[in-house]
Amino acid sequence: MTTTAPPDPRESRVLSRVLGSPSVRLIGKRVLMAVPIILGVSILTFWVLSLIPGNAAQQVLGPDATAAQVRALEQELGLDQPAVTRYLDWLGGAVQGDLGNSLISGQPVSGELGSRLAVTGELVGLAFVISIGLAVPVALLAAYKPNRLVDRISMVVSITGLSVANYVLALLLVLVFAVQMTVFPAIGFVPLSEGVGANLHSLALPAAAIAFPLFCFYTRFLRGDLVDQMQGEDYIVTARAKGIGPWRVLLRHAFRNSSFGLITVVGLNLGTLIGSTVIIEQIFALPGIGQLLLQAINTRDFIVVQACVVVFAIIAVLANLVADLLYAVLDPRIRYGSR
Repeated sequence: MTTTAPPDPRESRVLSRVLGSPSVRLIGKRVLMAVPIILGVSILTFWVLSLIPGNAAQQVLGPDATAAQVRALEQELGLDQPAVTRYLDWLGGAVQGDLGNSLISGQPVSGELGSRLAVTGELVGLAFVISIGLAVPVALLAAYKPNRLVDRISMVVSITGLSVANYVLALLLVLVFAVQMTVFPAIGFVPLSEGVGANLHSLALPAAAIAFPLFCFYTRFLRGDLVDQMQGEDYIVTARAKGIGPWRVLLRHAFRNSSFGLITVVGLNLGTLIGSTVIIEQIFALPGIGQLLLQAINTRDFIVVQACVVVFAIIAVLANLVADLLYAVLDPRIRYGSR
């Protein structure tokens, strides 16, 4: 007869402390809030797609197919079922990790998304690093001495960048750097497995097309908030009265508070950042989710469209979750106020 050892009370106390921590409770609340959001996005997307004229059966068979042939293929693909039934079938599989099969190719959507998500993720990540990495130091230099040369140049560049659409900028970058100067390739993607340098070289122009408008927006936003902090807040006056240097006041006091606003706009702009990949990936022929989504819309492959939109929604929700966690790291009052 075997007996099981009693649970270690120290392990129980550690587990209880972890589960009861403010950070874990904050994450739990945000995850619970994300579930109805993603569900609502999937319902809305499925409803809108059901209203679009045309179907995948007609696309597969071509314009010369007879009505009987189209109906037979609709029955085979399950397109003759009511919209509610088709959605519930899709949702049941999605909960188990099965996003269905493409109506056009018949291949599992999950496998197609997995390979393309790496391309889009790398493109978005590179654009994000470029935009934030340039915006923060430029905004700090501009706010250090407002209305001086650096500040005026940054404002002109920011207004110019915000006035140009990213797809127009993409075409200009191709014309200048790919056609005339032949420094970067106009189209194509080199995976990381073939070399980091070649990979970054192939993503330079599309990442710049996405990053430059974001850089201009972040720079203008952060510069304005820093100037307001430096000129109108009592804690800045107090820090200066203590003899703290201007750069230290700017970095340790003003920038810390302004970072809350920057985190907010970055989290909100992630949806726009992901959405811009649909056009940019098409221009540069990148095999990412954006290109897959556009192809699926053109072929009425609603299963693929549904999966792409849900993936975009999940990424946006995760970005806002990360933003909430960064709030808690910067200000413990947010973490403990979530009880």
